[in-house]
Amino acid sequence: MATVINMPRLSDTMTEGTVATWLKKVGDTIKEGDILAEIETDKATMEFESFNSGVLLHIGIPEGESAPVDSLLAIIGKEGEDISSLISNTSNSKSQEEKVEVKEDVAQPTTQNLQPTTLPAGVKVITMPRLSDTMTTGTVATWLKKVGDEVKEGDILAEIETDKATMEFESFNSGTLLFIGINEGETAPVDSVLAIIGPAGTDVTGIAENFGKGEAPAATETTEKATEAPTKEATQETTTVIATDNGRVFASPLAKQIAKDKGINLSQVKGSGENGRIVKSDVENFTTSSSQQQTVIPSAVEGTLPTTQNLQPNTIIAGEVVTEEIKNSQMRKIIAKRLAESLFTAPHYNLTIEVNMDDAMKSRAIINAVPDTKVSFNDMVIKACAMALKKHPKINSQWKEDAITINHHVNIGVAVAVEDGLVVPVLKFTDAMSLSQIGAGVRDMAGRAKTKKLLPTEMEGSTFTVSNLGMFGIVEFNSIINQPNSAILSVGAIVEKPVVKDGQIVVGNTMMLSLACDHRTIDGATGAQFLQTLKVFIENPVTMLA
Repeated sequence: MATVINMPRLSDTMTEGTVATWLKKVGDTIKEGDILAEIETDKATMEFESFNSGVLLHIGIPEGESAPVDSLLAIIGKEGEDISSLISNTSNSKSQEEKVEVKEDVAQPTTQNLQPTTLPAGVKVITMPRLSDTMTTGTVATWLKKVGDEVKEGDILAEIETDKATMEFESFNSGTLLFIGINEGETAPVDSVLAIIGPAGTDVTGIAENFGKGEAPAATETTEKATEAPTKEATQETTTVIATDNGRVFASPLAKQIAKDKGINLSQVKGSGENGRIVKSDVENFTTSSSQQQTVIPSAVEGTLPTTQNLQPNTIIAGEVVTEEIKNSQMRKIIAKRLAESLFTAPHYNLTIEVNMDDAMKSRAIINAVPDTKVSFNDMVIKACAMALKKHPKINSQWKEDAITINHHVNIGVAVAVEDGLVVPVLKFTDAMSLSQIGAGVRDMAGRAKTKKLLPTEMEGSTFTVSNLGMFGIVEFNSIINQPNSAILSVGAIVEKPVVKDGQIVVGNTMMLSLACDHRTIDGATGAQFLQTLKVFIENPVTMLA
């Protein structure tokens, strides 16, 4: 079924957006993570990614045109799909909303019209932004500023958990942080008052409580007159501005994030976008000579998370019932929702096989003897899975009500345990990667996952998943399928035990593999054949080089 994509709200004050450039046209194939368009907000021009795959069937807002937030931006679905009803429904609901808005405008003035006259001079109310197209609530994971701190335009105010990922939220205003409306760990709907910024000493009593009700009180200033330092208004520039030693560098938000992750100084990157704007490809393709010394921008998160030494242990009195309530993070809620949907929607069954790891252990020792090479057993399993999936494409499938989609590309998701739960970064086109490339990719993404530096696009698009608990001593376990995948492989620990070899009992090393399958797409015999092929590859690593 086709998916309607609405105009997102990409900043805390955005009420409408302008499509600066469409990077896809009607009829193009869209993948999760593709950039659909560049959208101008009241703050900057930002790249808008697709969270859906399919064919671009309809463009609702042409280049250069503006439309309110939640207007029909595009429709993505299957090629040839009838979307006339979606377009007409959107048009009807839009006309009805316009009629309601006209009546409301006559009855009372809007909050936007009231705010300039009722808020103290220079005061800005920051609301919970909608950081993804499906976000309805957000959780403040960490505040990086506290009340009384000076805030500059571009400073990171907080880390906000969405339904997609944890993202850094920048300030588009300068001044003093006067009020925090949502404490760390608390969840609030989009548009809730997140913070108030303004001149130091300004009294903001009652503003948060009345914001959005049409009558924010004119707050009185303290006896010590606040310094009349005007806040720097965010101008309607067509780029995101990043301060550097050489002046102003213009870059898209995605390019900025990638540069930060790679430690690249954006002042050294030449932009290929409009007016010299730095875009994603410029940063990814950037190389610097050894004589150049890159300036690594320190993360705004450093030193903000509490250490274990700072935490006071609970005092437990013998003989008393003691409980502790831990509030569910946004990530934990999403994990619970999706795994429950998977378990109760897909009919699971499990197939288990025991693999001899003697030759794999010898091969790994030889590979790791090569300088600057490090390969784990998990990397070998991932490589074997990628090759086995090419031979058994039905395992690499997705269930839909009207058809089964067979994926002929292999994107393997690798389950990584993090502090708040579980994330699944994805190795794209794993079948084309060498063992050392897989090892480097897994280490990189696992490291960034634990520091919450993974991009949402790096956790999307998997066709098969591998979960390994062997490092925790777990010998055998069964996983819940990571939908829309049809299968997930559970990898246990390598165990030294007696085995029968050539009719003799000898000491061997074995590992248990358990494949959870969706019976709607994978029959038992198909799953068993996949495991037999996987067993051959792992027990004889040389066959993976053929």
